[in-house]
Amino acid sequence: MTQLESPIRHAVITPDISVTELIDQMSGCAFGAGRLAEAVDIYTAMLNERECTRFFGLAGAMVPAGMRNIISHLIREGHIDVLVTTGANMVHDVIEALGLHHYKGSDLVDDIELKHNQVNRIYDVFLPEEHFTDLEDFLQSTYSQLSDQTISIRELLTHIGSHLEDKDSILKSAYDANIPIYCPALQDSIIGLQAFLFKQNAKLVVDAFADMKEFMDICYNATRTGALMVGGGVPKNYILQSMLITPNDFDYAIQLTTDRPDPGGLSGATLEEAQSWGKVGERARSMTIYGDATITLPLLVAATISRIGEMR
Repeated sequence: MTQLESPIRHAVITPDISVTELIDQMSGCAFGAGRLAEAVDIYTAMLNERECTRFFGLAGAMVPAGMRNIISHLIREGHIDVLVTTGANMVHDVIEALGLHHYKGSDLVDDIELKHNQVNRIYDVFLPEEHFTDLEDFLQSTYSQLSDQTISIRELLTHIGSHLEDKDSILKSAYDANIPIYCPALQDSIIGLQAFLFKQNAKLVVDAFADMKEFMDICYNATRTGALMVGGGVPKNYILQSMLITPNDFDYAIQLTTDRPDPGGLSGATLEEAQSWGKVGERARSMTIYGDATITLPLLVAATISRIGEMR
């Protein structure tokens, strides 16, 4: 394609525009709009390819921010084959599953006053301290059924999910759909902290390396692979590094991030950089979208599942 072959097509917005029509209008634009539209094309192809094993990476405070049902819906609809996430997101998933809530607050607040009122803050989300008492009671009761066993982190999360009843829970949806959830840094969460406290008076052995063969086998045996990664950190690296010891690489890759690549951190590292490692394929369809994932993820998913519904 020559450099001057595709003129900018200016977006037209109408009062009754649908999300798919909006993305179509954005496809002729540049910057983030064009990137998001291209990501919808890639995600649609990824979900429509039957032989594709679909990985989903979830980092950042996505559950407290209100993205929980999007993930559980994707699981129930068969759009996620493997979920890799943070312990914190699963902590907040359990809190919601127990009938407790996160509350809309403000970042313009006296945090010392919040502390005195026993309210925890995640940017503009408020969470009562008392919710953690109920969470800890639930976890201790759940762990008591695992005494004298050695299990993997994935098995531990599956066990927790089996004790939840909320259909919108990520852990419950994954348990019902037999979808594995991997959390390589589970220790870095209240779930991990409560497991440590339980171990002070009972025997519970969680093997942090036990998941790796299971995870690598999924990667090794996959015919085609795709990854949608929200944020970076451990979930992103765990997904991408898996291809280093297999003959495969990712055929589709999308990341939603607010981080820049120039500081050298993994969360901002480009997918092109991942090609130098052999993690993302030379001919892979890939796209990085820079922006708040609480905006880009709903738009990406809504447009994609709408397109898939229209195709069927």
